[in-house]
Amino acid sequence: MKKLFIAAVAVLAFSLANAQEGGFKGGIHLGIPLGDIKDFYSFNGGLDLAYMWPVSDEFKVGVATGYDYYAGKTVNTGFGDVKYDAASFIPVAGTAQYSFTESIYGGLDLGYAIGVAPSGIDSGVLYQPKVGYQTAKYEIYLGYKGISVSGGAFSSVGLGFNYKF
Repeated sequence: MKKLFIAAVAVLAFSLANAQEGGFKGGIHLGIPLGDIKDFYSFNGGLDLAYMWPVSDEFKVGVATGYDYYAGKTVNTGFGDVKYDAASFIPVAGTAQYSFTESIYGGLDLGYAIGVAPSGIDSGVLYQPKVGYQTAKYEIYLGYKGISVSGGAFSSVGLGFNYKF
């Protein structure tokens, strides 16, 4: 697992160092857990980093990473309170974005989310379709995120903001 993370960081760093026409963006996201985890986690938040290369005027592809955090809840089981540990992941993904107009776009992140905490948490396939509003300097998006892990999925719907460098 550690070797996979180091390799992903090396590929991202090499890509950023050799990029000539692409663009870097970074930001934050906040979300509400859904499905399998909504009873055990109260919110989702994190950091987003991506580097995009233009394929055409409307279409861009790139690499994405960041940090994803799910805050654990305290749940009353009827026999007492149980506090769930926070969960966190480091996503390593390919990303694509298509601009329908100058301001409106749709995108998809697809890759792998490396389980970081708590100790022993599964890693899994990451998918995140999103739609957003963009300007030359920033973008705001609404997205659905899913991380498929053994026995279920970490999923959320959220709002994100990215600043373009």
